[in-house]
Amino acid sequence: MHKQERPVFPFTAIVGQEKMKQALLLNVINPGMGGVLIRGEKGTAKSTAVRALSRLLPEINVVKNCPFGCDPGQPNKMCPYCHASWEEKPEALESTQKRIQVKDLPVGSTEDRVLGSLDLERAIKEGEKKFEPGILAEANRGILYVDEVNLLDDHIVDVLLDAAAMGVNTVEREGVSFSHPCEFVLVGTMNPEEGEIRPQLLDRFGLCVQVEGIADVEDRKTVVRRRMDFEQDPEAFFSSWQVHEQEISKDIQKASELLPKVTISEGELDRICGICIQMGVDGHRADITMLKAAKGLASLAGRIEVDKEDVFQAADMALPHRMRRKPFQDVDYDREKVQNLFEASK
Repeated sequence: MHKQERPVFPFTAIVGQEKMKQALLLNVINPGMGGVLIRGEKGTAKSTAVRALSRLLPEINVVKNCPFGCDPGQPNKMCPYCHASWEEKPEALESTQKRIQVKDLPVGSTEDRVLGSLDLERAIKEGEKKFEPGILAEANRGILYVDEVNLLDDHIVDVLLDAAAMGVNTVEREGVSFSHPCEFVLVGTMNPEEGEIRPQLLDRFGLCVQVEGIADVEDRKTVVRRRMDFEQDPEAFFSSWQVHEQEISKDIQKASELLPKVTISEGELDRICGICIQMGVDGHRADITMLKAAKGLASLAGRIEVDKEDVFQAADMALPHRMRRKPFQDVDYDREKVQNLFEASK
């Protein structure tokens, strides 16, 4: 941890909530996972886990003073400003390192604040595109955290999910357009008691996990002790968990390197598609996400082939929010039915 940084509660010190932590890890190992929606009551370490996650990730190279944090080694993913400089004189692009950031998106954010805005008057009078970067620009190559995502305007959520899927944000105003790279891990959290998200938008999140308060007395005591120790001396507490943090950082790096080599048998792919059909999910996002998640789980375990347990765990995160339901009906995910289907399959 850099000395100038404010200590955060360590990821590895969070008690329980294993599925939430697993879903977050899968998304940083494979940013193409599609993000994760974390559903649950307040005080269940949702935001703590997200902020702690960034400290596990290695620093990245960025073009110095670029508001989009462009990668100096990937010209095809640069913003128009950096790409123009690169074409003129590649060696002139100065680079620096920075830690991967967690960018918050407040509930009341306007479309201009999220997408960014164009100075139309300047574009018309001077023929120059002047773009004011928004939250999506600041989140590029980082983590975008949306607390109470269910309270956001549906249009804003749609825009976020589109940008997360495309990896590019395009702003168009009166025939003038500007595009910039926009790749981030999207993490949304919500308390279902405060309202739901439209099923069409739910389906766009790659994974979904449910978190609940810890009911075991000893585990709750551990939560309280660790929190008090952290508040009393944040730096000392963080240092005491440094070895564990370094271990999981290495696991993430190894899994990221192993992921492209992971394969899946025809039988396990049959299992994924068969389960999705039997559970009655619409479209093909569930199948694709289950495959990605299963491969991620295999890579985390240090394996190069997906097994049955990987697929079952992936189903637990890829299916619940995609189940068909009637208006005003809660998500109906029958885990026992999935278990029976797995046992009945080869």
